[in-house]
Formats: sequence, C-alpha cells, structure tokens
Amino acid sequence: MALWARQVSRWCCLLQTALAAEFPRRLSARSSTTRGCRGFAPLAPLPSGNDVLPWRLQAYRHVSVGSCSPPGSAKDGSLSSHESNLPSPVKQEQAKAETLPDLNAKILYEDWDDIPPSSALEEISEEEAVQIIAEPLLPLQSSTLRDYVDHSETLAKLVHLGVDLSQVEKRQKAGQLLLNLDFEKDIRKILLFLKDVGVEDNQLGPFLTKNPYILAEDLEALETRVAYLKSKKFGAAEIAQMVSRAPYLLLFSVERLDNRLGFFKNELGLSVKKTKDLVIRLPRLLTGKLEPVKENLQVCQIELGFQRNEIQQIVFKTPKILTASKKRLRQTFDYLHNIMGIPHHMLTRFPQVFNSKLLRIKERHMFLTFLGRAQYDPAQPSYISLDQLVSLPDEVFCTEIAKASIQDFKKFLKTL
Repeated sequence: MALWARQVSRWCCLLQTALAAEFPRRLSARSSTTRGCRGFAPLAPLPSGNDVLPWRLQAYRHVSVGSCSPPGSAKDGSLSSHESNLPSPVKQEQAKAETLPDLNAKILYEDWDDIPPSSALEEISEEEAVQIIAEPLLPLQSSTLRDYVDHSETLAKLVHLGVDLSQVEKRQKAGQLLLNLDFEKDIRKILLFLKDVGVEDNQLGPFLTKNPYILAEDLEALETRVAYLKSKKFGAAEIAQMVSRAPYLLLFSVERLDNRLGFFKNELGLSVKKTKDLVIRLPRLLTGKLEPVKENLQVCQIELGFQRNEIQQIVFKTPKILTASKKRLRQTFDYLHNIMGIPHHMLTRFPQVFNSKLLRIKERHMFLTFLGRAQYDPAQPSYISLDQLVSLPDEVFCTEIAKASIQDFKKFLKTL
C-alpha cells in the first residue's frame, strides 16, 4: 500500500512538470503567430485631412488581406483559410511546432518504467506504516504441522481429505515429507492409484494418516507390486481389502512380499491356497515383524504342547494367535487346560477361545460351576461348547446356556 502511494505521488509530480513545460511552449507559438499576423499589415503614416477617405480604404484593404481570422464567407460563397493568409515564415514556424515530438511525455513514460522498487530499509511516514498489512510469517521451526496449514496448499487439501495431521506428525520425518510435496505434482497421482486399487474415498484420509510415506513412493513401483499380487491369484477385491487393512503393504518390494508368502507357506506347512487365505484375513502378517511370529509358534509347540498339525489348524482358523502376546497365550491356555480341563484336541477345534478375555472366561466358568452346569465334554449331556461359552452376549448366555436370569449373574459377580 505504501509503495503504491509513493508511486502515484511521483507520477503526479512528473505529470505537473510536463504540463508546466508544455504550456509556455504553446503560448509562445500562439504569440509568434499573432505577431506575424499583426506585422503583415503595417500602419501607414497618418494622411492629411483631404486624404482621410482613401487612407481608410487602404487600411481596410490591408487588414482584410492580412487578418488571421477567417471571414464568414466570400462573395463567391467559398471559405478562405487563415493558413493561406499567413506569410511563409509564420507557416514554417507553425509546421515545426506541429511536428516536434513531445519529449516531455516521452520522458514521463520512461520515468514510470524506471521507478526503482521500494527498499526494505527505506523510511516511511507513520500514516504509510499504519496502512501496511503484514501477513503472518512462516515459522522457521515448529513441533506441529498445524502452524503450516495456512501457508501450505498441500496440507490444507490433505486435511480436507480427512488426514489427521496430529497423528501424522508423530511418525518419523512424515511432517517434513508432506511439507516438501506438491499436491498436484506428487500427491494427486497416488490418490488416483489408490482409488484404482480399490480404496474407498472415505478411507483415503485414514489410510494416509497411517501411511503418509506412500506419497513419496514411485508410481511405477507401486503398480509393479499390485501386478505381483495379481500374479499370485489374488483378486481385485482381495487386494483392495488387504491394502485397506494393511496400509504399509504396498511399501514392500516384490522380493520382500514373495519372501513373506514363502515363509508362512513353509513354516506352517500350508498349501498355496491356505496361505493366500491366511494373509487375506490378516494381511498385516506380510508387513509386521517375523520374530514375534516365530516366538509364538515355538510357544505353541514347546510350552503348550500342541502338535504341528494342530498348530496348522489353530493358525488357519485364528491367524491373530501368531501376533498375540506370549504371556496372554500362556495364561489363557493354563486356565482352559489345567483349571477347566479342556484337552488339546478341543482347543484345536475351538481356537477362537484364545482371542477372548481371560476375565470373561473365568466369570462365566465360575457361574456355570456354581449352577452345576459346567460341562465341556461333548460326550456328556448338557454339553457346552467353548464357542458358546465365550461368544454369546450376557443375556443370551444366561437364558440359553446357564438357564438363569441376567440379574442372578450380576449378583454372582458381586460375590467374586
């Protein structure tokens, strides 16, 4: 605002200077023309009394011929121009005045182009300082991406997509990565690729919140990994499900994906089809660490005493057991096998019991024991399966399994 005011003031001064120089020149030209017209008809000496009439006629003739004002009309009806009545010196001077270039205007335009930019160190008045509207500065360093949203079109559009920047900035170097990316050049093509893979529009924000690093991946490499999964007979819907549930899946190279599939096939002794079904239901097996998986397999075989074929059945039915806490596995097995008396083959038949909370298993078993209905042997009457024990809601469990009311169950829990 201050720079524009100074430029307008300077232009006004230059315009006034040009007009001041132009006005005397035009006035001088008019004066010289007038002098030429007047000098063309010199006054004759005053005549004597007898010659007054002839002198007046002669003077009238001189004035008519040398007048600069055009007559209204001649006797023959033709108009006469004042230029034709001017002497040649006056005509030449007028022609020069008309053909002279307007140097002042030219200088004025040049001055407008040559106005130097305002310096940051230039002193300005208080009035000009008040008119200056300063935009907020971009922070040189910040611990949160929130400070950059107003300055970054990329961050603003990601927020509009549903990306949670407060979660993204917790990931290592993810914030700096987003600030260095251009939405139109770098991000748009990745979003279109994810939509082609099968990620829903309302899942793009949560997906990028969990895995912002995919925005820096090469598009051709991503397409190659999807093509590899298709070559392994994974369908389009299955790939979409795997990518949505395991956002880091496409960060793995083809060689790494192939090694992971080979590990589960060989380690568990599964067929190709069962291996594929296993990773479809729990795709994070392909992206997580392998050490916890190896440790859980050893716990099942060595500490819990399951056979290899039993482990295959347990893992295929309940893949989460491969990533479960080892302590939780030990405690759940100990209560089921040693307290409730459930044999290995029954646990192999209902492995989903390992995914239930141990407290829930204890409360229901103790309530059934109190009622005299804790029977888990399928060969005995009033048999209760492990699936019914842990999967049914409290109301259904009480009325159909325990044959009691929900109030009785709650009163029993208060006694524990």
